[in-house]
Amino acid sequence: MPSTPQKTVRIASASGSVTDRRYGFAALAKNEDISFIVGDWMSEYNMTTRGGAKIKGGASTAEFEECFLESITPALPDLAKRGIKVAVNAGASDTKKLHETLSNIVQEQCLDLKIAWVAGDEVSDIVQKSLKSGHAFKSLTTGKSISDWGYEPIYAQCYLGSWGIVEAFKEGADIVLCGRVADACPTIACAAYTYNWGRDDLSQLAHAFVAGHFIECSTYVTGGNFTGFKSLPGKSLNISFPVIEVDADGTFVITKQLEGDGIVTVDTCRAQLLYEIQGPFYYNSDVVAELSKIKIEDVGENRVRVSNVGFRKAPPTTKVGITAKGGFQAEVHYFGCGLDIEEKAALLERQVRHHLDESRYHTLKFRINGSCPSNPSNQDAATVDFRIFAQSRDESALSAVNFLRPCTDVIMESYPGATFAVDSRQALPKPYYEYWVALLPQSVISHVAHIPFANKSIDIPAPTDTEDFLYEQPSYDTENPVALESWGPTTTAPLGYVVHARSGDKGSDANVGFFVRNPDEWDWLRSLFTVDKIKDILGNDYVGKPVFRFELPHIQAVHFLLKDHLDRGVASSSTYDVLGKNLAEYLRCKHVEIPNMFLDRGRI
Repeated sequence: MPSTPQKTVRIASASGSVTDRRYGFAALAKNEDISFIVGDWMSEYNMTTRGGAKIKGGASTAEFEECFLESITPALPDLAKRGIKVAVNAGASDTKKLHETLSNIVQEQCLDLKIAWVAGDEVSDIVQKSLKSGHAFKSLTTGKSISDWGYEPIYAQCYLGSWGIVEAFKEGADIVLCGRVADACPTIACAAYTYNWGRDDLSQLAHAFVAGHFIECSTYVTGGNFTGFKSLPGKSLNISFPVIEVDADGTFVITKQLEGDGIVTVDTCRAQLLYEIQGPFYYNSDVVAELSKIKIEDVGENRVRVSNVGFRKAPPTTKVGITAKGGFQAEVHYFGCGLDIEEKAALLERQVRHHLDESRYHTLKFRINGSCPSNPSNQDAATVDFRIFAQSRDESALSAVNFLRPCTDVIMESYPGATFAVDSRQALPKPYYEYWVALLPQSVISHVAHIPFANKSIDIPAPTDTEDFLYEQPSYDTENPVALESWGPTTTAPLGYVVHARSGDKGSDANVGFFVRNPDEWDWLRSLFTVDKIKDILGNDYVGKPVFRFELPHIQAVHFLLKDHLDRGVASSSTYDVLGKNLAEYLRCKHVEIPNMFLDRGRI
């Protein structure tokens, strides 16, 4: 059991993605005054690809994230020397094999590090049994039953909570490996272990949950993916990884690694808070955080305090991702240049469709990506991408003979300047997966903390004092809106000149949050951004699906959830913005009437 801490616990994040910088772990372990390092190498994408590969390859595969080993191996001596504990999401679909591999590396280095691992997230058998008994597995994004999906599940993985990690730490583990706990759970577990919190310490858990959310994407809170990037100090060549300081009551300060570029400000923190949330109630297996009244305050250089997070009891359910073989996909690219772009694309589409057997594809999309500016400065600036994207359950439908050749053989009769991309590797069929997101009762999951160094395993019970999950969260337009002409003369200009934003994905849902720089701009933002307004500025991308809205007045932010906006999500999407990250940037470039008094303060 941990002793009562004499100082605030400091937790650093070393990774927010399988593609994050791999040297962060070693630098944090060597130089930072921290007690814990957490990191996330998981996403919905590698949940599908790793799960699918495991089903295909069986016992011969090792479907964990090898880049985690590249990150942690150089850090191991300093972790052992300095007594820094670790909790990570990196096991993917083979956490036990990751444990075995890392244990061998530790042994080879002759280090005294105890490694535990958490199991129970792989739930294919449970899902198959539930399907046979008639479980609907209602989609969290579309509301449909899985029986309407049309695909055969091959793999399922759910999001576990924090308590398996906590128990492993209590047994003396230095490193705890997880396959799939919820993103913030390693942080929750570090704080809960340190302060000996219980399941009914809901306020503390909710704050720690939000703390984990701030650092789960590593440098997204220290200047990465930030709409104010032009104001960042330095050259942004080595943005610092974040550190949080959690107090015993759960409130916390966000700061950063001493070395490196980047910043921690109220704005970088507001941006990350708004990323990938789904409404005022933010769900985790262990607690629900209520975000509407959250406070984010500057308390020093690169130091921001977060407090006033509300809470609800844990839900009896957790999220489960179900993977199916979707079939195959391929794409061909043409380039158009200069005038008459839409007419050129229309001619190409008409010609290609004439030569394809469209009945063989369940997805066939023709898209224009980009536009030619007026009087372009060079030919590249005038060049636009025409993308032909197709998916089929039949691999032969996407063979070179049946897809690539019909797309390219029209070139001699097509638009002026017709040119296709000569690298045709993407035009050959590759398998892809479909992904279905639903809920699973926590009570049917076998959540276990494996403690090999103590020859024991600990069963983690599901929560019993719970509140049901809300499929539809509260949504509302602002109370007492202020007339938009109240701020005097306006100019038509891009929204992003004065408004920050961040967007992201959850399954096929997209979310986007907006916030302003100055308190006197808040009434304008909340009055401008109604549900109808967001539908309007979405333009042709709004196709009638539900939109939910809520406000965070203490941080001058408005948040929208766009249901089923992303064409099935990252694993199978036909769009370029598969993660929804550019939705915010699209909306920020849309023109609105902006008060001149705000524009006079300068552009973001």
